[in-house]
Amino acid sequence: MNDAPHTDSKIAALIARANTGIRALSPYQPGKPIEELQRELGLTDIIKLASNENPLGPGARARAAMLARVDELARYPDGSGFQLKAALAAYHDCPSDWVTLGNGSNEVLEFIARVFAGPGDEVVFAEHCFTVYPLVTRAIGATPVEVPAKDFGHDLDAMARAVTAKTRLVFIANPNNPTGTWVDESALRALLQQVPADCVVVLDEAYLEYARRPGYPDGATLLADYPNLVVTRTFSKVHGLAALRIGYALSHAPVADLMNRVRQPFNVNDPSMAAAIAALSDDQHISASVVANNHGMTQLARGFDALGLSYIPSAANFLTFDTGSSGEVVFAALLRLGVIVRPVTGYGLPAHLRVTVGTSAENARFLAALAQVLRERNA
Repeated sequence: MNDAPHTDSKIAALIARANTGIRALSPYQPGKPIEELQRELGLTDIIKLASNENPLGPGARARAAMLARVDELARYPDGSGFQLKAALAAYHDCPSDWVTLGNGSNEVLEFIARVFAGPGDEVVFAEHCFTVYPLVTRAIGATPVEVPAKDFGHDLDAMARAVTAKTRLVFIANPNNPTGTWVDESALRALLQQVPADCVVVLDEAYLEYARRPGYPDGATLLADYPNLVVTRTFSKVHGLAALRIGYALSHAPVADLMNRVRQPFNVNDPSMAAAIAALSDDQHISASVVANNHGMTQLARGFDALGLSYIPSAANFLTFDTGSSGEVVFAALLRLGVIVRPVTGYGLPAHLRVTVGTSAENARFLAALAQVLRERNA
């Protein structure tokens, strides 16, 4: 213990040698786990509407496929992900060498950043964007270029104008997290036409299945026209497989080949791949999840209207609403009532909170708790 000051100085010198971009980062803050709230407040009756998870959980086919692989847990998975890539290729009607598998779509986003950008390069994204975009940009030492939002969403014209000779990546989330805003196909194509061919446009479609509507783009169908486009998807949302951490990217084969060079061996596990293959064909579960989400979205919107609170129209499975005061204060008050939502101060929305669409009962409990918090605030 007498060596503590000496040890501290050595550690400080060691940390000073770390990558500058890494030292400047703040770690990603996920939604508060139920277990953590139980430890903090001693509560047992808790609902979590913080992480945009599917309240229906995984479908029956995915459950069965995952359990069928339990006896193979002692063996390494297929490092190439051959069967899942083949299933995804058939699903999207594209070659299997267009597919890159990731430990969640977050990992694929990191692959893209590591391959295409570095110190001296610029990465363009929107204000109120998914926090992983600026995080990976700074981690690789690239320069973030944040374009002001338009009505809480992407201003694609302004983003196109922000592209310079130094720009290597443009990140677009459609729908966007945490605002739920979206862009239509004509606006997206207009941006893709303006971006130089040597600049990669990343279209993050984590919530695509919830957003189907006239004029809404399917990035996978645009790939043939735009070789510099990379589309990312996940099984964490509508498929209900968030705990299994599995996502993927679709891109032209030479781009996928580069991403696979930085992909770690066995980054996607065997039960996850089996569940994902089964989930792709489970149209009944996908449909039920979308229908439940539509009902829940209407329930929450009506509840906010009744409470006199404004919210951002959303094409995803969550709503971001204006608390009328400090979002963090309302968030803390809801925690004491056993309701976990998501503060979005770090996204530049200090007065807002984001709530995931839950079951009808969960939505009702959240709205009742929110009404109680507002009454107590205004008393």
